[in-house]
Amino acid sequence: MSSHSVEDIKQQSARLRGTLLESLANPVTGALDEDDQTLIKYHGSYQQDDRDIREERRLAKLEPAYAFMIRTRTPGGVVTPAQWLKLDAVATTFAERGLRITTRQAFQFHGVIKTELKATMQAINAALIDTLAACGDVNRNVAVAANPLQSQLHAQVHAQAAALSEFMLPNTRAYYEIWLDEERVAGSGSEDEAVYGPTYLPRKFKIGFAIPPYNDVDVFAQDLGFIAIADTDGQLLGYNVSVGGGMGATHGDPETYPRLGDVIGFVAPDQLAQVAVGVVTTQRDFGNRVLRKRARLKYTIDDNGLDWFKAEVERRAGFALSTARPFDFVHNGDRFGWVEGADGRAHLTLRIVAGRIWDREGLTHLTGLREIARVLDDADADAQFRLTPNQNLVIAGVPAALRERVDALVAQYGLDTHVAATPLKRNALACVALPTCGLAMAEAERYLPEFTDKVQALLDTHGLRDAPIHLRISGCPNGCSRPYLGEIALVGKAPGRYNLMLGADHRGQRLNTLFRENVVEAQILDALDPVLARYAGERYAEEGFGDFLVRAGIVVPPKPAIPLQLRTENAA
Repeated sequence: MSSHSVEDIKQQSARLRGTLLESLANPVTGALDEDDQTLIKYHGSYQQDDRDIREERRLAKLEPAYAFMIRTRTPGGVVTPAQWLKLDAVATTFAERGLRITTRQAFQFHGVIKTELKATMQAINAALIDTLAACGDVNRNVAVAANPLQSQLHAQVHAQAAALSEFMLPNTRAYYEIWLDEERVAGSGSEDEAVYGPTYLPRKFKIGFAIPPYNDVDVFAQDLGFIAIADTDGQLLGYNVSVGGGMGATHGDPETYPRLGDVIGFVAPDQLAQVAVGVVTTQRDFGNRVLRKRARLKYTIDDNGLDWFKAEVERRAGFALSTARPFDFVHNGDRFGWVEGADGRAHLTLRIVAGRIWDREGLTHLTGLREIARVLDDADADAQFRLTPNQNLVIAGVPAALRERVDALVAQYGLDTHVAATPLKRNALACVALPTCGLAMAEAERYLPEFTDKVQALLDTHGLRDAPIHLRISGCPNGCSRPYLGEIALVGKAPGRYNLMLGADHRGQRLNTLFRENVVEAQILDALDPVLARYAGERYAEEGFGDFLVRAGIVVPPKPAIPLQLRTENAA
């Protein structure tokens, strides 16, 4: 690996340019220069290789099968049918395994080879979507509530989130020069980064907007969260602000841990950007730039104190935050099937297992969604495709005249999997993990169907078939699938071995805790069997599995995310 630290690479990169052009032009290897592997993250891509064949290629004295993952910047996961069709074409032309919906409401393309990387980036930009700042030590794709209920409120919140996403983009022109052939002008290597500074942030940064009563973005898992507060008529009053969430950890290192955000106050809609800048610049100036595993905002807050952090944000924003307002969250999952919007249009949420949309082994989901996009695009219906933070898909804003046609295509192409799926299978999440993620210690996406089948069998045995339990699998402790907010979660330790985590709630307001460490599947199922039996026999009416585990003393929960004075009776 490179002898340079990430901070050195950023400092010496000429605003994220480095030697990317030279690396891309090098015909000898499918890889980039080591320092450029860091810089390309800021352009929305990671260099990876196929770990399934890594050893085979080593024995054959071949370099690893290098390829690139590309991630889009799509605030709130909203794209038009026309954009969907163009991204579908990108996936089928340049990538492997179709389109993938991430838990940050972005698309990921896997398996793009270096010689086609620039063409892929240009094709994505031709869809009027970019990948700038989708990865790296900057603000990443902004997550926004994806379950439309009150269309006017959702539209207003999404507009503010999209504006904040644009405002938080790096000012460097490197992305446009390298991928879109923009001509570099004199002095363009010294673009001022008023928010990020010359070396950007110490670590990645995530922002999420939630609209109660649904917490589908898991707002307390975000570095910076905005919880929309509306009046009784659904008019936006402002946002409660939460800070310090983060899911990543390192096995065996107590200095790292998942953390839920703290609510620090309330802001009016026109104060949102100032508060965001205050939070981001405080992290920029005080975050740990020596030890990257301690560089997230949650550690900056814990090392300096929440009161200090709030005061520093207020000083930089130029005003004091108001007292936080009460709010309710009822659950952090998606609502499947059709939901009527306030504007007379309807929204259809489809279950996408692990977010993977592709055609294989009799499945034609990619083709089916292509046909739906064509119908909506041809009709100029002003509909949208919305990616959810739970890896599902909402076909949103469908006019009444097109609902029957959409329903027919959903049935024809087998996209109505949510109808027959149990609640466990509808709500389960998994990160990509093997074979492409370099951090993966165990399987996740590929293991999800098999493992959910086995847990479902246990539920059926105990008369719990329709229990709405949230299950999540992560191939490593970094937490891309937000496993620490699963009522049941597996966190990869080694091939076939996981930490079993239990006891989060179904609202995204409580972390789970370690129940069994470094166990294999048989041990996991043996551990779940008796606690599920107790749940079946001892639960209260409507009591969630995680809530039961805490009430029964089976697990001891960490501190709650929401101070008690902010909880209403329903959220207590």
